[in-house]
Amino acid sequence: MKAFVPALVLSALSFSAWAQDATVSSELIKRGEYLARAGDCVACHTNGKSGKTFAGGLAMETPIGTIYSTNITPDKKTGIGDYSFEDFDNAVRKGVAKNGSTLYPAMPYPSFALVKEDDMRAMYAYFMHGVPPVEQANQDSDIPWPLSMRWPLSIWRGIFAPTPADFVADATADPVIERGRYLVEGLGHCGACHTPRSITMQEKALSNNDGDDYLSGSNAPIDGWVASSLRSDRQDGLGSWSEAELTEFLKTGRNDKSIVFGGMSDVVEHSLQYLSDEDLTAISRYLKSLPPKGGQPQAAPVEDSVAKDLWRGNDSKPGAALYVDNCAACHRTDGVGYKRAFPALKGNPVVQTEDATSLIHIVLTGNTTPAVKGAVSNITMPPFGWRLNDQQVADVVNFIRSSWGNSAKPVSASDVADVRKDRSMIRDEREMGSAAVPDHPDANK
Repeated sequence: MKAFVPALVLSALSFSAWAQDATVSSELIKRGEYLARAGDCVACHTNGKSGKTFAGGLAMETPIGTIYSTNITPDKKTGIGDYSFEDFDNAVRKGVAKNGSTLYPAMPYPSFALVKEDDMRAMYAYFMHGVPPVEQANQDSDIPWPLSMRWPLSIWRGIFAPTPADFVADATADPVIERGRYLVEGLGHCGACHTPRSITMQEKALSNNDGDDYLSGSNAPIDGWVASSLRSDRQDGLGSWSEAELTEFLKTGRNDKSIVFGGMSDVVEHSLQYLSDEDLTAISRYLKSLPPKGGQPQAAPVEDSVAKDLWRGNDSKPGAALYVDNCAACHRTDGVGYKRAFPALKGNPVVQTEDATSLIHIVLTGNTTPAVKGAVSNITMPPFGWRLNDQQVADVVNFIRSSWGNSAKPVSASDVADVRKDRSMIRDEREMGSAAVPDHPDANK
């Protein structure tokens, strides 16, 4: 007990010192917190819902092995508590750790290079004085030697990462669009997921000035999901969405046309719902200013007869009967769903992406939308992977991708099997309550 009392006093004094620091420049700390939200730092630097905030440990799969996010709390032993501003700035905007090693580009420093120094100083104030320190050791990567050597990363960084430079708005452009451009290209690092990458793993474009590959959609699944185009493509982009619809989606994760899923759910839950209406509007206006890839607007889809056939009871089209039995109650036979609850499949850009992984994934594992400000209810789609075999999933996916004016290439049972093999997706099915996966006797007949 005698040993406990001084320890308690020291602990209280330590917390008191931290709390006192947190009151210094409170407006700067508050601004830094907002900017950290805009950068969605918590998503990568927190190990799921059970992990301690900003203490790291989140596993991230890469083509060469698994890496783990680091502790960015102000703990001096295991976090960034002994980082100067220059150390912090080098890590965030240059990708260089305090010890001089190059960070893996899972840290989106090519995008963060655009962040203004004033904003960097606000975030530094927040992480040093607004975040509680957590002592949690960082975990080494599972990347085998010699691929685990860091020095080749410095070469990659020298070739592909831009030199940090404060964002400069175009004085002749709409200031709202320029604010949106700063958030999208910089802190929001939207291109890290929504821009295709080259074989050397760098983004093919870091801004629209680099070409219309920018934000044209990922060319490979990320954690089992395909990030769709954020350009004005009508089929697989935002061409059919208004600025108001896009703003509502960013803020609440749902609108009259669609509902958020996959990795974007975390972005809405941890980041976008906290941004001001002005910043959300700026992001939307900037994205809506981007022309379609190739510069040619696409014609509106031509309605087909599927809805009328299903209304008459004609389910002879391949996959139609499966759709009626499993999907129509929520998404309706006309494919328009129910606004802000069950998304429309008709004209949905995610349905029509070149790579159908996301649609297959969601049919197999289901989805639950996050509860956020302005949309406080969770809405769940159950998993169907336990009751439908690979061919049945392929049939219903192909029906959705080719009905109500949708036009996308078909998928095969082997495509579904490839997605089903992903262990993370099987885990998702279990979390959704399906005890039968992966050993259901009819799962792959």
